[in-house]
Amino acid sequence: MSPISQNLQVVHEAIALSALRYDRNPTEIALLAVSKTFGAEQVVQAWQAGQRAFGENYVQEGIDKIAEVRSLLSSQENTEPPVWHFIGPIQSNKTRPIAENFSWVHSIDREKIATRLSEQRPVAAGDLQVCLQVNISGETSKSGVHSNELLALAKHVAQLPNLCLRGLMCVPEASEDEAVQRQAFRQLAQLKQYLQNQGIVIDTLSMGMSADMQAAIAEGSTIVRIGSAIFGKRHYAV
Repeated sequence: MSPISQNLQVVHEAIALSALRYDRNPTEIALLAVSKTFGAEQVVQAWQAGQRAFGENYVQEGIDKIAEVRSLLSSQENTEPPVWHFIGPIQSNKTRPIAENFSWVHSIDREKIATRLSEQRPVAAGDLQVCLQVNISGETSKSGVHSNELLALAKHVAQLPNLCLRGLMCVPEASEDEAVQRQAFRQLAQLKQYLQNQGIVIDTLSMGMSADMQAAIAEGSTIVRIGSAIFGKRHYAV
């Protein structure tokens, strides 16, 4: 068993334990393996261990990796391909390659981006599954729509063709205090409920990473985005 396979097993066990602790069904919580900065070979190792959903933050790195992984898996017969999620900030001049290469986008934060993704999504690829990123902690350095502008954005996205609005995503301010972590995630869960009360049909809360996964699960996360706990320490180019 490879180290990545072992790590995946540990993460799945941690998800199950957290779910049971907070009276949740573990099958309601999907694991998104965040593969940014890691190579296609490591993605394939995770895929061989049963992981199917992968998240990328950078457009060109993600597109190159998607192509390389497809090539590495091309000899596999009757296999379920990876499902690629884009989870990073989106520049308006990068929407076309995202719309053409990814199945999910978690980080829509303004109408212009949503409209461009809708227009540029190939019809043959099916609807792009999307989440709205909320700047839950109000940090100026973070992307995300502010909560008082969320309903208008959700209404806009919900009526666009070629997109399927699934839910909300956040990257709260880092904290080691689980109570603080839970408060941020609780706010996102409350915003999900607010949108549902306004007639917006959504089912997804993309929240929780390696350092705050338990708090996110406690507050209703349906997708946890885990990178270092699966692939190891990241090495960024200087």
